[in-house]
Amino acid sequence: MKESREQLPATSFFGCLMGTAIGDALGLPREGLSRKRADKIFSGPPLRHRFFFGRGMVSDDTDHAVMTAQALIASGGDVEKFRSALAWRLRWWLLSLPAGIGLATLRACFKLWLGFPPTRSGVFSAGNGAVMRAAILGAYECHDDDKLWQLVQASSRITHTDPRAEQGAMAVALAAKYNVTRDDNTFQNPEYLALTIPFVVDDDLAAKLRLAVLRADEGASAEFFANELGLQRGVSGFVNHTVPVAIFCWLRHRHDFRAALEAAICLGGDTDTVGAIVGGLVGTGWPAVTWPAEWELGSSHLKLVAKHLADSRSSRQPAAPAYRPWPLVTLRNACFFAVVLFHGFRRLLPPY
Repeated sequence: MKESREQLPATSFFGCLMGTAIGDALGLPREGLSRKRADKIFSGPPLRHRFFFGRGMVSDDTDHAVMTAQALIASGGDVEKFRSALAWRLRWWLLSLPAGIGLATLRACFKLWLGFPPTRSGVFSAGNGAVMRAAILGAYECHDDDKLWQLVQASSRITHTDPRAEQGAMAVALAAKYNVTRDDNTFQNPEYLALTIPFVVDDDLAAKLRLAVLRADEGASAEFFANELGLQRGVSGFVNHTVPVAIFCWLRHRHDFRAALEAAICLGGDTDTVGAIVGGLVGTGWPAVTWPAEWELGSSHLKLVAKHLADSRSSRQPAAPAYRPWPLVTLRNACFFAVVLFHGFRRLLPPY
């Protein structure tokens, strides 16, 4: 077994958050493009930051992971306090004018501001909003599956009430939990599957997760697996597509950060979210699993969040989260929106 969460907390938390940010930033320029179109525009792998003059920027996927970490810090892991803390962070996040916010999350945030409680603010959607913030929950509550399930449900239902959304989020959370509680001698793909399937009631999602584990054990390529799921043009934002592909890439390349992200992102489609999930899962193995130095983004804030989260996890007491000034976040989002528009116009140009 790995060292306990109390002994080695901040490393997995930081790896999860930084891995999420890297996968998000690398996948963002390719979001919405098919495999072939992305390869023509970006000349295929190897991946590098391309979003803003050779630098990477993160989107809502990273924001959600950090907000979830902050809500855990503010609540000390108490489920009801966590639900309330995350709901307030989503409210204020909406006011910072984030670009690329999903429709379901947008509607849920509006409902929160209209006075709906977080238990009734969610909308019926099986998008990825709940999944993108799930890995940090699994890294945090890695010794109590029932408590983890409660946290996942609380997080998911604030924005997404379709049961498939929370089941997919739980599959990702359990993957993170399994990664931080197993070493190479005890890690077994079938055991992860056995741990996860009791929480996945949807037959289609369960079947695809079984297939992901089978193909990862066989050493199949990500492209082969995606084609088998009918995702030749890219991975959609439907949780029953995103989660099996992310789990496959994590299991297939969990020791190789670069290979895992290239496998996931080069499939096309919802590349920032798939990249963020895969990066977060593989990143929980940090520092044993490292990322290329040229991929790392500004780490001081994420390290501070990880430290506060580790301290709160150890004491099980609410603490003050690490914040960034709200005006700076809003200014950053305005710049981000302008860059998004530039990329949108760029996609109208050759090569086709």
